[in-house]
Amino acid sequence: MGSVSDRELLERARKASRLAYSPYSGFSVGAAILSREGAVFTGCNVENASFGMTICAERVALFKGVAEGCREFEGLALWAPEPVWPCGACLQCLAEFAPEIRIIRQDEKGEMDELQLKDLLTSAFYLNCR
Repeated sequence: MGSVSDRELLERARKASRLAYSPYSGFSVGAAILSREGAVFTGCNVENASFGMTICAERVALFKGVAEGCREFEGLALWAPEPVWPCGACLQCLAEFAPEIRIIRQDEKGEMDELQLKDLLTSAFYLNCR
């Protein structure tokens, strides 16, 4: 993935998971997303007593990148205690800015694997506004 190695991206995701606010699930997730320009943005899950207001690590990282002016992303790394893929809401948000993004994940056992967004979200929703 560009100038940032998979290992480095996963390490940034692991570090981000330490900042998670997950008092309800006890399940801390970290994400690191790589922009086409080579910038890395991290995020962690932030839970809320009103569960619908909870936000996933993937969207935090993506939205931080968008807020900094990035509009294209090529890689996303996830770290969690157990293997996880992005939820449907996160996949749809990723499709908006990175329909070809590569997603890698790692858990605390060190297991790592990867898929493309199109393998996880086979029928993304798009508006014809571009």
